Amino acid sequence: MNKTDVLIIGAGPTGLFCAHQLGIIGLNCEIVDNLDKAGGQCIELYPDKPIYDIPAVRECTGEELTNNLLQQIKPFKIKFHLNERVEKLKKIENRWHVNTSGGLKFDVAAIVIAGGVGSFEPRKFPVKDCEKFEGSSLFYSIKDKTIFKDKSISIFGGGDSALDWAIELSSTSNVNLIHRRDGFSGAESSVHKVKELNDKGKLNLYTKYQMDSVSGDKKINLVKIKHDEGKIKEIKSDYVLGFFGLIMQLGPILDWGLNINKKTIEVNTENFETNVNGIFAIGDICSYPGKLKLILSGFHEAALAARGCFKYVKPDEKLRFEFSTTSKAAQERLGIKK
Repeated sequence: MNKTDVLIIGAGPTGLFCAHQLGIIGLNCEIVDNLDKAGGQCIELYPDKPIYDIPAVRECTGEELTNNLLQQIKPFKIKFHLNERVEKLKKIENRWHVNTSGGLKFDVAAIVIAGGVGSFEPRKFPVKDCEKFEGSSLFYSIKDKTIFKDKSISIFGGGDSALDWAIELSSTSNVNLIHRRDGFSGAESSVHKVKELNDKGKLNLYTKYQMDSVSGDKKINLVKIKHDEGKIKEIKSDYVLGFFGLIMQLGPILDWGLNINKKTIEVNTENFETNVNGIFAIGDICSYPGKLKLILSGFHEAALAARGCFKYVKPDEKLRFEFSTTSKAAQERLGIKK
């Protein structure tokens, strides 16, 4: 049994910052995530994609943001339990007993769900031959964009991810962007940019087409796409990328007695506690009036949820608010000497 103050479910940016906020008010925590690394969607789906709305940071990638957050919580020596999914919860007096898919057990005073969109996996191509190329020349996310340099790439999709990567990779690769409709669901500015690149011959745009087949030996070398009217076109491709969004699964969370609304968990905005005492939800997985799905909003939610946990961990103590610049206790926990 792993006994600690708070268990955070989800190691994305919001969960990592919540760990920091718990640490500076003197609470211990451990983190569970069903992925094999910290960073959540930022690191799994968009590690190289630039982020522009982190306060005081002009631009950073998902990977850079994750690394900085991990560095920030380093003084607290937090234990991570990766490739684990929380399966069962049970209230024992005033504590929660938690079991994971890998057989781990936790005894905690409070739980913070920071699981983004829950357990997720990308929507995949319906073409059966695609399976054998997954992970070698067919991908649903990009972890290392350098492998595509000077290669021919066929990107499928019409949302922000497909548009952003088509624009990004067009400067170093021969990019074909294929979408099943004329209209796109991504940002209008990105749509204009893609069409501009197509007009200049720096990108090849094919609309009203879908994948018909892929072929190759150990890696893909040819993609066939089919127009709505039945015309088949062959495209030489070294790589195929599919961006069709995520299949979101809340999984066992559905059985925890929480108020669920359209695959999100309803919370109050005082401390982001759910309808179940001692369970909090922050980040994309929570919902409330005026909710904005931004990382910076998640940081705000994390700060309040951390302080909401305090009364469950130390019910006989009152948490006194202090700024980190003047709190000697917080500075000591962060290893800052003055």
